[in-house]
Amino acid sequence: MLRLSDLALPLGHAPEDLEPAIMARLGLAPGELERFTVVRRGNDARRKGAIKLIYTLDLVVRGEAAVLARHPGDAHLRPTPDTTYRFPVMAPAGWSGERPVVIGAGPCGLMAALILAQMGLKPIIVERGKAVRERTRDTWGLWRRGVLDPESNVQYGEGGAGTFSDGKLYSRIKDPRHLGRKVLVEFVKAGAPESILTEAHPHVGTFRLVTMVMSIRETIERLGGEYRFGTRVEDFAIEPAADGARRIAGLHLSDGSFLPARHVILAVGHSARDTFHALHAAGIHAEAKPFAIGVRIEHPQGWIDRARFGASAGHPVLGPAAYALTHKCANGRTIYSFCMCPGGRVVAAASEEGRVVTNGMSQYSRAEFNANSGLVVDITPERDYPGGPLAGIAFQRHWESLAFTAGGSDYRAPGQKVSDLLAGRASSGEFGAVVPSYQPGVRLTDLAECLPGFVMECLREAIPVFGRQIAGYDHPDAVLTGVEARTSSPVRFTRGADLQSLNTRGLYPAGEGAGYAGGILSAAVDGIKVAEALAQELVG
Repeated sequence: MLRLSDLALPLGHAPEDLEPAIMARLGLAPGELERFTVVRRGNDARRKGAIKLIYTLDLVVRGEAAVLARHPGDAHLRPTPDTTYRFPVMAPAGWSGERPVVIGAGPCGLMAALILAQMGLKPIIVERGKAVRERTRDTWGLWRRGVLDPESNVQYGEGGAGTFSDGKLYSRIKDPRHLGRKVLVEFVKAGAPESILTEAHPHVGTFRLVTMVMSIRETIERLGGEYRFGTRVEDFAIEPAADGARRIAGLHLSDGSFLPARHVILAVGHSARDTFHALHAAGIHAEAKPFAIGVRIEHPQGWIDRARFGASAGHPVLGPAAYALTHKCANGRTIYSFCMCPGGRVVAAASEEGRVVTNGMSQYSRAEFNANSGLVVDITPERDYPGGPLAGIAFQRHWESLAFTAGGSDYRAPGQKVSDLLAGRASSGEFGAVVPSYQPGVRLTDLAECLPGFVMECLREAIPVFGRQIAGYDHPDAVLTGVEARTSSPVRFTRGADLQSLNTRGLYPAGEGAGYAGGILSAAVDGIKVAEALAQELVG
């Protein structure tokens, strides 16, 4: 089988146009092309008046070697890669040995636990939050009534922070073993639409993610896995190893019990700040890492569609338009769009009382009125929070607390119109052409009250630049809502080539919280990697 990539056809082409386009591209004679399958479809909208669909296809042709020989050096034609997932080890039937523990049931922990269960190792999953249905009710309690449950919210609970997001399932990570394909296949088994296997930028949306994580939980339990919801890890027991090193020995849990464990995957997500402190107190190696801080910016989705697609805006094949923007500022910082959510909403993502945090979310349909994305500025430990491995947590908390006060101290978010931000004045009065979607509400004010001065400088410089790239981006009534402070983990729990902690054997830091992923797919792929490493260590 051969894989052909970068085959371009006009947006409005008929399905039957694909076969002759393939034959013409490769110079195939009648009968040489036996069949083909669409592997991926994206679009090229750089020319709004001539948008193209870009295909990657798998082809069955007669005389594959001869076809390849006719196209030497063609980077877009090669043998189809083998994307079959193969388990590196399998536990003996009826495994009754040590059970591995997974801390956290977000995308990383979920896939790690699923792989361990499929290898017959019957994992125990410890999750501080609630099962996803109960968690959803608690999350709506903050959005609708301004009532925060610090243990059950956008950050904590089954499915992790990715459950209340756009559900993006693409990543720029290097993936030579095609582990991302394994993730997508398991998601389809759990109820995701099959289209995620072929879309260039697949997503599933919040409601589908809820049912998917429930289905994966059922699979893990059927294979012998065990969930412990509402259970927080409060301390880590460390013992000397035979070679004089350190080894994880068990977990002290919030219900007062002790869980013996010598193989533990740490998949706690980027907001488990109390767990980060417990890990640091236990002497587990950590270092501060860069992240970003800024705001969410909202525009009507129709503005973005017209700016990106022109007369083709609204075409069903294209769907709602997305964007990616970046700008190097005069102050030396980089500002960029982050986690863009077409047809979605800005959501309250706080996990600690007295603090306001924003995030973005979309449903699968992406049919809500506004588009939103983070607009964030890079920060580094050396320059911005040089106080040690956990200094980034204090940095986040400082600005989130100021945002809580600026929003009115009732979990409303502080907001500002673009016109006022550019003019250097506070916003007041009524919203204009853009009505923000954040619940429990937005209080117009001056975002300088809750953002570093260098962030405000970058916003004022970059927004007009972005307005020249996307018409309407700098519209006076566009709304900025703060703060976006959880772009990634501010700490990395460093690991070696064996994926175990640098100084604590048996502990496998993984995913976003440990500083090794950024997004659902990359976190899930990292979960597979650490599960494989753990299984090889445990089973041999």
